[in-house]
Amino acid sequence: MPLFSDLVALTATDGGYLAEIDPTWSVGSKVHGGALLAVMASAAQAAYHDDPGADPEQAAVVVSAEYLGAPDPGTVELRTTVRKRGRTTSVIGVEAVQGERVYVQAAVTLARRDDGDELYTEPTPLETMPPTPPPDALAWDPEHPMARIFKVGRVVEVCYDAQTVPVIEGRTGPAETRGWVRLRKEPVSALFALLATDISLPVVANRGLVGWAPTLTLTASVRRTPQPGWLRFRADAPIIGGRFFEEDHLLIDEAGHVVATSRQLAMVPAGPR
Repeated sequence: MPLFSDLVALTATDGGYLAEIDPTWSVGSKVHGGALLAVMASAAQAAYHDDPGADPEQAAVVVSAEYLGAPDPGTVELRTTVRKRGRTTSVIGVEAVQGERVYVQAAVTLARRDDGDELYTEPTPLETMPPTPPPDALAWDPEHPMARIFKVGRVVEVCYDAQTVPVIEGRTGPAETRGWVRLRKEPVSALFALLATDISLPVVANRGLVGWAPTLTLTASVRRTPQPGWLRFRADAPIIGGRFFEEDHLLIDEAGHVVATSRQLAMVPAGPR
């Protein structure tokens, strides 16, 4: 079984890096969008730290990606461009290339991540959830037939609040899911948190809109390195248009800190309405 650390471990080339993406990191036949986000952030960090004078504590805090297509598992080239090296922030451009086609392009902002207590917080919908999955949580079974499509679940342990996935029982409900996520064999990390900002099934499925929901843009921020253990997540789409919807993710670690957030613009599945 592949490891997440293998996914983000890159080989340096002239002008960039190579990633070997195992088919496990895919949905259907295409690479999972969150996995690509983590790989591109890893490439940006490597390009920044290639300078001996780089701040060792600067790391990816924001990734803003445009998905021009969906690459296949296998070798993906990451072409990097250092756009800014700053004392507090740096910016690296990254392109994910397969063949000679650019599939994803991103701007990655690096800075020192937060630590310690927040200066101000407001309650989030996740604070009422227990830090770890309760006995009635709906665990994603890696042996379930759907695991042949959502292969990421073989490496990533996902448990849903069963009340937030009525689609499983053929019912409809709010365009929102909640749950818990962690790696099966490794501790969670800031790069994994980037992947987890795209971990939920498309929330429009709860409205009966089941099928492939292609991501057009995805912007994710990682505020801090997560504490060991489970990450609680909430995904929701307050507005679903005829063609597009925006889906937001929020992740909190077991210590109660907001670790990461994301917003993506995706297309409504083209299936029956």
